[in-house]
Amino acid sequence: MIDLEFAINTLSLGSLYALLALGLVLVYGILKLVNFAYGEYIMVGGYAMYLSATTLGAPWYVTILLAVVAAVVTSYLTEMVAFRPVRTKSPAAMIITSFAVSIFLQNIVLVLVSSRARAVPLPSFFSRTVTFADATVPLRNLLVIGVTAVILVSLSLVMKKTVLGMAMRAAADKFTTTRLMGVPANLVISAAFIISGLLAGIASIFWVSRSASVDPLTGAAPLLIAFIAVVMGGMHSTTGAVVGGFVYGLIFNLLSILLPASMISYRDAFMFVIVVLFLLFRPAGIIKGGYTEERVG
Repeated sequence: MIDLEFAINTLSLGSLYALLALGLVLVYGILKLVNFAYGEYIMVGGYAMYLSATTLGAPWYVTILLAVVAAVVTSYLTEMVAFRPVRTKSPAAMIITSFAVSIFLQNIVLVLVSSRARAVPLPSFFSRTVTFADATVPLRNLLVIGVTAVILVSLSLVMKKTVLGMAMRAAADKFTTTRLMGVPANLVISAAFIISGLLAGIASIFWVSRSASVDPLTGAAPLLIAFIAVVMGGMHSTTGAVVGGFVYGLIFNLLSILLPASMISYRDAFMFVIVVLFLLFRPAGIIKGGYTEERVG
């Protein structure tokens, strides 16, 4: 049944998916790289919450802050150590590197922590519900909507009003020309990875709160969702990525109420069918952004 509760839950799910998709498309826009290690930034954020809460006994606001910092630092370090040395090589080398980084980060967790899922202590208000206008929704659903709105507005201002933001937009459109105009390539690419890590860190808080646990494969599902949302919204547009995230959330929730109970577990299969249809009939996505094929060096 479509009512206020459905609308809020759909908006909440779409907000989370929009964060995931935006973090993936920021790096793709400049490097033309689908960063398959992106999901591991979310996994690192989840483990930062787990370790800071259980080992350090840190209060909830510190665990949340450390989750974001850990994801940002991990994203920046992978750009510095793994992607920068190979970004002048073939596109295949970049893709393989992203897979290698993903597996490397998963194995670090396997060796240093465990292969088993770990319970992540969360602040009590994450499990509270709020009732208004005959709708009862988890408080964390309202939080993710509010946080996403603030982030989208802030990021939009940064991209439109700051020199760094304008340089990133120009680099995403024509990277070589932007470099010839004196914009440092390393600065622009590092900024894209840092912002991507920031979005992954914030998304990790709400993603992990859904199950209150984290394991080495935690990043696989959000990476897949981000990729599908980006394909649906548009690979070459940040606006398209956000729209794709909300469309994904809407279709996913509609399938939840329209499909028979025996077929609910096949929702992901239906989402893949929709993606295939997009690739066949709308390969540029819902919003077609500017696109030029050029190698980044």
